[in-house]
Amino acid sequence: MMPRSLPLASKLAAILSLPLFLSGCVSAAQYASRDAGFTTVSAKTTEATGKQTAWVQNRAEAQATEARVKSLMAASKTLDVETAVQVALLNNKGLQAAYADLGESAATAWQSTLLVNPSFGLGLTGIGTPGLRAYKTIEGVLTTNILALATLKKNVEIADTGFRKAQLGAALRTLQLAADTRRAWISAVAASENVGQLAQAQTAAAAASELATKLGESGAMNKEGQAREQVFYAELTGQIAKARLEARLAREELTRLMGLWGSDIEYSIPTRLPSLPKALAQRDMIEAEALQRRVDLQMAKLDLEATARSFKLTEATRYVSDLALRSGFETEREKDEDRINKRTTGRAELEFVIPIFDSGQARMRESELAYMRAANLLAEKAVNVRSEARSAYHAYRSTYDIARHYRNSVVPLRNRIEEESMRTYNGMLTNTFELLADSREKVNSNLLAIDAKRDFWLAEAGLVPAIYGGGSGAAGGETEVAAASGGGGGH
Repeated sequence: MMPRSLPLASKLAAILSLPLFLSGCVSAAQYASRDAGFTTVSAKTTEATGKQTAWVQNRAEAQATEARVKSLMAASKTLDVETAVQVALLNNKGLQAAYADLGESAATAWQSTLLVNPSFGLGLTGIGTPGLRAYKTIEGVLTTNILALATLKKNVEIADTGFRKAQLGAALRTLQLAADTRRAWISAVAASENVGQLAQAQTAAAAASELATKLGESGAMNKEGQAREQVFYAELTGQIAKARLEARLAREELTRLMGLWGSDIEYSIPTRLPSLPKALAQRDMIEAEALQRRVDLQMAKLDLEATARSFKLTEATRYVSDLALRSGFETEREKDEDRINKRTTGRAELEFVIPIFDSGQARMRESELAYMRAANLLAEKAVNVRSEARSAYHAYRSTYDIARHYRNSVVPLRNRIEEESMRTYNGMLTNTFELLADSREKVNSNLLAIDAKRDFWLAEAGLVPAIYGGGSGAAGGETEVAAASGGGGGH
């Protein structure tokens, strides 16, 4: 028989927990969703890159994504940079692992919305005691963590902040993959173009070396002259071998980023980089854009927010770090001659830690320092973001001017020199080796022009990471900022 006092204690615990439980259910819906916040990641990716990404979570989605990748690869006989980036965002398995981390963070946030399960204990005494035909005493205890109920809202807010940071982290990883793939494509095509220029130079050097050998045999050229032409050909042979290796390695990097393997790696890339644009994009407000849109800066702000929430939670639980409500009953059964007497009593107990030795000052100090650390890292990140945006734009403009200088001045002058040499050679005023020397210098100028054009396109590819995040310097900053969130000092 249950006592009247027990329902009162149970009702008290239910009344205390009901509002928190309802708020937890409402908050849990977004975390329990299969999407788990991926829509935000996809939206940021599309805004920054104009490309789509996908989170593969089952076999059907995997097959659909694989079919789309094959379709993209088959549609372009020569792989352009936009297709390469799109394939990487769909097919890179490391990116899928980052999305799984997002799902794990959603599950953690979901767990934080759930109430701590109460515990129930049942005790039996007097079994088998002579003179009694039944139990002497039945005792039950229901224990509820009141502090966990009282701090549930704060813990949910902290977990939600971590979940939002995980969304930004997945978006940052996506943007970084897109930027890396774009740079890899540019490097691979530039390396291929270098190989083409060196192959032309090698053809001319081979002809010069063969001619020098024949002239030496006829006595028209001394050994020094022969050796000079032959060593140039030998050096150029080593140089083109190195260039081919660099082109092969650059292509492999691109293949890795796109997640290709097997027969998929048989694709073609252009042999020349695109021509320089006629005009530059105006980015006069690039600093303001970066401060508004940089994903890693938003992550630093969330770190500060999470640390502040943890500090408030530590402050709220400074003195009482554990509080439990125990409600129970005790039923005594006793036989007196032919009568059986029963007596049931209820009880409620409140258990908490007495802050005699630990007043919470150390935890408060730890939380204060964690907050100061997060605030300083946020300030540093803001300074770095502005500087990186300015640097990216300066590099964009300067490399354009350099590449245009080679295109408009250096290469045309070399072409004119070669043309004049050809005229004097036809007029028998210039010998063969002078003509070949001019051709070699033209090849060197063309190689420098290719490098300048490559540097421009790499700088152009760095504008989006400078504004949205995902550049080469983002990973280290993200690691530093992430360390700040671990010292919140929450309960």
